[in-house]
Amino acid sequence: MRKFFALAVSAILFVSTTASAEPKIDERRETRDERRETKDERKSTTEVADTKKQTVKKGWNFAPFPSIGYNSDTGFQIGALCEIFDYGDGSTYPAYKHKFNVDLSWTTKDQVKLHFFYDSKYLIPKVRLTFAATYILAQMYPFMGFNGAAAPYFTDLASGKKQMNRVAMYNVKRNSMRIMADFQGDILPNFRWAAGISYWWYDVQNISLKKKGKTAYDSTFANDYLTNMGINSPSLWQLYQRAGLINANEAHGGHHLELKAGLVYDSREHEADPTRGIWAELYAYGSPDILNGRGKDGYHYLKLAAHFRHYVPVWQDKITFAYHLAYQGKLAGNAPYYTLQNINTLYLRQIISDGLGSINTVRGVPYNSVIGDGYAWANIEMRFKIVSFRFIKQNFYLATNPFFDIGGCVQPYRLDEMKKIRETGQTLGGEALTDAELNLIYTGEPRKVHMSAGLGLKLAMNRNFILSAEVAVPLNTKVYTNTNLNVPVSELKMKNSYKPGVNIGLNYIF
Repeated sequence: MRKFFALAVSAILFVSTTASAEPKIDERRETRDERRETKDERKSTTEVADTKKQTVKKGWNFAPFPSIGYNSDTGFQIGALCEIFDYGDGSTYPAYKHKFNVDLSWTTKDQVKLHFFYDSKYLIPKVRLTFAATYILAQMYPFMGFNGAAAPYFTDLASGKKQMNRVAMYNVKRNSMRIMADFQGDILPNFRWAAGISYWWYDVQNISLKKKGKTAYDSTFANDYLTNMGINSPSLWQLYQRAGLINANEAHGGHHLELKAGLVYDSREHEADPTRGIWAELYAYGSPDILNGRGKDGYHYLKLAAHFRHYVPVWQDKITFAYHLAYQGKLAGNAPYYTLQNINTLYLRQIISDGLGSINTVRGVPYNSVIGDGYAWANIEMRFKIVSFRFIKQNFYLATNPFFDIGGCVQPYRLDEMKKIRETGQTLGGEALTDAELNLIYTGEPRKVHMSAGLGLKLAMNRNFILSAEVAVPLNTKVYTNTNLNVPVSELKMKNSYKPGVNIGLNYIF
């Protein structure tokens, strides 16, 4: 947790040096009110978590600070971040009139992120607009195959091992861009219609990363090392292409225009950290493959997303029981493999929207380790407010959230083709595969449920800007440890991976 407090201190120092652009008359009124308080009252305001005693924020409020964080999937993060809130005349506080987020960051696992976010119920009369534009360059993007346990993960082939510094069996280079605009409007009290349009671009290539002037991925070294193990492809992504599990016209990505429409029910008393109410969504989304020139071989798909989030007050606003039930799956068509990891949403809580696993769905499970046509998952947590206080003219509170997550793939992706390759011992094109390559493609492991448990710590400012640190331990994620892959499937050695996942960043995940 020391990393979290370092992040928190950085944020506080930057906020303390940045003026909140509130009208001067309101600052004078606030000063007079503070003078009227006795010493005991001021102490109570600092120590007691009572919303009524918090100062109402008005005007523009800025929260710039270094974008310093950590995630087990992407590494340490450095960069710059600024969240900007407009509270207007304060009549809607703690809800804002307008919110902006700008983020530029780089991680030690070679990922660059450029992100802009805007949200407002007031820019368009009677319509809520949520807009985001994101570019991510991932030099070491994970690709671990389809259907989770059906495509096993061998620790001996993972990059970062001593002998694997120049080998990347489970990685590709991926550029991606996401531009999305979602709209919501009232139908009845708490009921809203929802519609959206988004543009997605993916570019997937072999790794070409260099570190200290040397190629981090050495194809010659990789080929020699893997050939000795009976593997004739330098990465799983390329082996899937040889096997026919990834088609030539989708291998390197593409462009997609995606549309969505549905309904929302929202009775939360506040959005960023609700203590009571329900937030439910049901919408369909899909893409006609009209931007890639694939013709009759295009990838058209229609999917359904359903979310039910419930916030139950246990004791005032100090203790809240919160849970999230979710499903996302295919209704019709055939989605290209590079879109499967996207967890669709009407409001981005995190910049990266990939799953199943990582910070969006089942925390602690590596992201991109469970890929399929459909997912179901649940998040359950208790939220405890430890202490509330006033500092640098802002309202703060510290909270903790022990949690339990569970989820899995409920609609497999090209699983029949994986089984056929295993049964015949050859690719879909007729090329013979070695035992080691067959073990990489399919081991006969059934799909399974993934679970994790963990603990989070939150530092919130004005109930909208929330620093978060969470540690999650996967409970039944199995990995293979064989050095020799040329053995029967029944002799492959497996063990439970209890390596915890850590995330230091922003916001509750739901």
